[in-house]
Amino acid sequence: MKPAIAVVDVQGNFKVHTEFYASPTARKTIILVNGSLATTAAFAQTLKYLHPQFNVVLYDQPYAGQSKAHNSNVRPITKEDEAYILLELIERFKVDYLQSFSWGGVPAMMALSQRPARLEKAVITSFSPLLNAPMLDYLQKGLISLQAVDGVGLGHLVNNTIGKHLPSLFKRFNHRHISSLDEHEYRQMYAHVNQVVHLENHCQMECLAAIDIPLLFVNGEHDEYTSPQDVRLFAEHLDDCQFATVDNAGHFLDMEHKTAWTQTRDVLLGFLQGPALREPAHRPQSEIQHAVAV
Repeated sequence: MKPAIAVVDVQGNFKVHTEFYASPTARKTIILVNGSLATTAAFAQTLKYLHPQFNVVLYDQPYAGQSKAHNSNVRPITKEDEAYILLELIERFKVDYLQSFSWGGVPAMMALSQRPARLEKAVITSFSPLLNAPMLDYLQKGLISLQAVDGVGLGHLVNNTIGKHLPSLFKRFNHRHISSLDEHEYRQMYAHVNQVVHLENHCQMECLAAIDIPLLFVNGEHDEYTSPQDVRLFAEHLDDCQFATVDNAGHFLDMEHKTAWTQTRDVLLGFLQGPALREPAHRPQSEIQHAVAV
């Protein structure tokens, strides 16, 4: 399964590495929005159940992965920049659905508030409108490592907190990836996290009323950082939203174990392919391979 690779020029401001996985039987296209420090490789597990059901678009932020060689990276980009890039890619690839992971939920929901005409549904995974005590503690410790450009320390922090439910193999890939980033990537994340911890409202709740498509929020049962309880606050601000909890899973959902992979798959496909959310009736075992995920 080889994608079509393209470096997309976003109105002369950014150059973005994209991967388009076409399916001859698919009628819809979905774009996936990465979390912090991640690259397209982070969606290796998700790609397995979305393709060939859909055409799938993956991309690296300008400062990360295979995009960073095409950009100057002299200053951190903002979440507004990331939302702007996402809107451009939605139009270019004629996207119907969107799925975000973790901090990718911020630019995703900012883009959704602009009401891109093509989008029909969106799935927001491992994200919460609240910065609860565990998340604030994680972010504040992360700031120390990021400011010191301590990739090794940051890798240990991620694996001991939001990544603590990952299999040991995935933790090794995570640590190797996080500890070997370029200096500008740590600066990028420091700027973002420093802004987040000083904001009362990191996901701009006042913009949510503009979102006019169905949303599904998916969180892990044991994710104390973006918990299933906290995410339900979105119901007070959105007209059409649903919630699903993946059993016995933490922050990384479909990467953590086979049953979580299958339940996540069934919940997402049920929402995207049907008029309403359906609970998975059967959870067969499915082989999981490695992926870098942050």
